[in-house]
Amino acid sequence: MNYIAVGIGGMAGSVLRYLIGLYTIELWHGGFPYGTFIVNVTGALILGFLTGWQYGKKLPSYIVSGLGTGFIGSFTTFSALSLETVQLIDTSPLTALLYVVLSSVIGLFMAFFGLLLGKNSSRKDTV
Repeated sequence: MNYIAVGIGGMAGSVLRYLIGLYTIELWHGGFPYGTFIVNVTGALILGFLTGWQYGKKLPSYIVSGLGTGFIGSFTTFSALSLETVQLIDTSPLTALLYVVLSSVIGLFMAFFGLLLGKNSSRKDTV
C-alpha cells in the first residue's frame, strides 16, 4: 500500500510543481528561478507542518509516505536548485548567491515554522 500511496503522491506533486513552473515563467521574466524557489520553500513549510501535526497521532504509514515522500518529495527539487544555481553563476554570480542563500534561509525558516504550526494544531485536535 505504501508504494501505491508514494506513486499517487508523487504524480500529484510533480504535476503541481510543473504547473507552478509554467505559471511563474509567464508571470515573471528575468534571471531568478521563481518557480523552483516557490515550490521548495512551500514544500518545506508543508512538510514541517505535516511532521509536527502527526506527532502523537497514529496515522497509517501509507498516508505519511504518500504525503511526505510521494507528494512533497516530488513537489520540491534540490536538483533543479543546483542546476539553476550553476547556470546563474555564468550569467549573474550575485543572483546565484542570493538564490542559494534565500532558498536555504527561508526554506529552513519555513520548515521550522511549519513544524511549530503542525505541533500546535495537533495539540488543539487532541484537547
